[in-house]
Amino acid sequence: MTKLKDKIAIITGGAGGIGRVTAEFFLNEGADVLIFDNNKADLENTIKEINSRKLSHFIGDVTILEDNLKAVNLAKEKFGGLDIFVANAGTEGEVNNIEDYDLEIFDKVININIKGVFLGLKASIPAMSERGGGSYIISSSVAGLTGAPGLAPYATSKHAVTGLMRSAAKECAKRNIRVNSINPSPVETRMMRSIEEGLMPGESNQAKDIFESSIPLGRYATSNDVAKLMLFLASDDSSFITGSVYTIDGGNTA
Repeated sequence: MTKLKDKIAIITGGAGGIGRVTAEFFLNEGADVLIFDNNKADLENTIKEINSRKLSHFIGDVTILEDNLKAVNLAKEKFGGLDIFVANAGTEGEVNNIEDYDLEIFDKVININIKGVFLGLKASIPAMSERGGGSYIISSSVAGLTGAPGLAPYATSKHAVTGLMRSAAKECAKRNIRVNSINPSPVETRMMRSIEEGLMPGESNQAKDIFESSIPLGRYATSNDVAKLMLFLASDDSSFITGSVYTIDGGNTA
């Protein structure tokens, strides 16, 4: 299991859900991994439970440039550089119509889901360049491909990330840095529990049934499903792929 042998990765939002499973996949394929999250307790639990000398962590905020730079510098100090950056941190915000949407929550969604991705690029591009290239992978959503009533700020942020991804892919190609996004349909994570309850308070199970009925394969994605695609885009198997949107949605947007 050596697809990522001698590779060094940072994963934001790495303490739970997709981020944690991706970290385990990367470790199993030989990478050194730094998980970056703002939840100290979850980070420490993840480190304890995975229990690998090749795993480290950084407590920080993706919306702050200095924290992104510190995470990159820590990866360089502990492991020797940076080859892979998974911009996985994100927030759904609240479920509400546009006219009633809380502006502070709107700003939070935009800051984490767009600014956080931008700052990750800003901090990681020089370090990846020092290693002769790398792979920058953005966790997006099918909400970045269609409309999402009740989640307009979230959908807006995911549409914006596509423009950022494609611009960065063209800008960074000369440095051999590939930039791609992964756009899943609903995934079995905390975020979807929050969205289900927000859409149908007290009837979240029914909300899930409605979501699943719109997916031809009849189920939500799992974190494993998404992590396998992360691994492909992180590895040299995808060495000629950049600027691409990868839907992993069970046929939802077909």
